[in-house]
Amino acid sequence: MASYRRFRLLLPVATFISRRIRPISLPDCQGPRLLWATQKGRKARWALMPTTYFPVRTMFIQTQDTPNPNSLKFLPGRMVLEMGTLDFASPRDAHCSPLARQLFRIDGVKSVFLGPDFITITKTDIDIEWKVIKPDVFATIMDFFTSGLPVVNEDAPRPDTAPCEDDDEVVAMIKELLDTRIRPTVQEDGGDVLYRGFEDGIVKLKLQGSCTSCPSSIVTLKRGVQNMLQFYVPEVEGVEQVTDDDGVERDAQA
Repeated sequence: MASYRRFRLLLPVATFISRRIRPISLPDCQGPRLLWATQKGRKARWALMPTTYFPVRTMFIQTQDTPNPNSLKFLPGRMVLEMGTLDFASPRDAHCSPLARQLFRIDGVKSVFLGPDFITITKTDIDIEWKVIKPDVFATIMDFFTSGLPVVNEDAPRPDTAPCEDDDEVVAMIKELLDTRIRPTVQEDGGDVLYRGFEDGIVKLKLQGSCTSCPSSIVTLKRGVQNMLQFYVPEVEGVEQVTDDDGVERDAQA
């Protein structure tokens, strides 16, 4: 109650002062000033404090676990690649991606995988805890997207697995199943699977991202990819995982 009475007493005074204050611009001063008249006719000046604007970061980055304990999926809440995916197994492969190059500078990062709206980071050692790497990854992703740099350069390779005119009916069906049924599911786990050939009833596939070193990758090929391909395409007898680095193939036939 006392505070309310004091407010009622101060209200007429504040109203009187507010009516007397008028903003003006003085030629001999920098910036606007406020000028008001006192009871003795003297004029006082009240300098306004300059306003400084600081940029505010509004990016909210989420993380998602993958079947691979050494891989973690980061979702920046915006588009990463306009189309397709890109896998960088080592820093030397990241010459075409400024984002991947900066992520490889973080201690403990083994590989970087870029998807349509996510980034998968695979660490070098299982003994390295994610709580040590995650803050640096968060800061790197946030600083990169606020810089305005392109995620990849124009000369970046674009692996195309879409059906083409030279494909026969069987290969076209395999590619269509991969693009519409299999790849979207694998990408949800932070990885990808690419078509690498079809020979003697065997579909050759390359795993990327979190699927590369995942302990359950063979199970995924056998029970997931192979079963679906055999169900829709009777010509498929099995699938094999291939790597571009050393050409090693691991049979995953049922």
